Amino acid sequence: MTKVRWGVLSTAKIAREKVTPAMQAAEYCEVVAIASSNTTQAQEIASRLNIPVMHPSYDALLNDASIDAVYIPLPNHMHVEWAIRALQAGKHVLCEKPIGLSSAEATQLLEAAKAHPRLKVMEAFMYRFHPQWVTTKKLVKEGQIGRLKTINSFFSYYNVDPNNIRNKKELGGGSMMDIGCYCVSLARFIFEAEPVRVHAIIERDDVLQTDTLASGILDFATGTSTFTCSTQIMPYQRVHMLGTEGRIEIEIPFNAPPLQVTRLWLHTKNGSEEITFDPVDQYTLQGNLFSLAILNNEPVPTPLEDAVNNMKVIEAVFESAEKEGWVSLVG
Repeated sequence: MTKVRWGVLSTAKIAREKVTPAMQAAEYCEVVAIASSNTTQAQEIASRLNIPVMHPSYDALLNDASIDAVYIPLPNHMHVEWAIRALQAGKHVLCEKPIGLSSAEATQLLEAAKAHPRLKVMEAFMYRFHPQWVTTKKLVKEGQIGRLKTINSFFSYYNVDPNNIRNKKELGGGSMMDIGCYCVSLARFIFEAEPVRVHAIIERDDVLQTDTLASGILDFATGTSTFTCSTQIMPYQRVHMLGTEGRIEIEIPFNAPPLQVTRLWLHTKNGSEEITFDPVDQYTLQGNLFSLAILNNEPVPTPLEDAVNNMKVIEAVFESAEKEGWVSLVG
């Protein structure tokens, strides 16, 4: 087998507009099916994207023996249930972030995955595979900015549509689950550690009850990470990393445009350097790397334990805001 045969579970916007086309362009991916109870929409998407098979239900797709792996872009509250059902059907699973609504849910999936050791499961934090992040991690590890002391990240957009799934609290909506999870993830990714304690403040929409503005401090003992995410302010994103001898700034850290040059800046005592990266689709890179893990029977780039730990930090952010104080993650 030279390509992994993929099925897409739902017609979610991110799947039809970003991930599926990107995976179709990947060397080791072949998207062979899509599933939705909205058969009219699914058929239209299948025709537009040249997907050979349209299944009228998620179960029908999971029962399709021609499919090796499934991509799950379902609403957050459905991630764990359908990831487990996919494993039980013998499918590898690439699941959108956040992996679930809680660390308990994430752990439930982790335990289910252990019962199927042949199958690969990964949370789809695609940003980690973009060359700008691969380069950033390398610069930090090589000591180009000295000892890393603090990271500041910012991610926001404006959306007050009550019908938008990101604004439905019961379905896992809100700023932390949708975009704050990136801020937490990147800090853990670059520090290569877990925070020992967390302090946060959160604002909520009076009607929607979702968290619309969250700011936090993650204490990694050797340094800190501060972040702000919001679903109701001016769209913006940026990441700054500062060490004892320099700093790094990433211009478009999260949803890097696939058709544009991206860049970061390295500032040290020796001067400043702009590092540019040719256009690349990070969803294509993600699909290829996950598919190669399947084809070569190797560990996935990001183990599922990472998803569990990310959820633990997100929970600590909410707990800290409620208690108005530090929350320990040790022990």
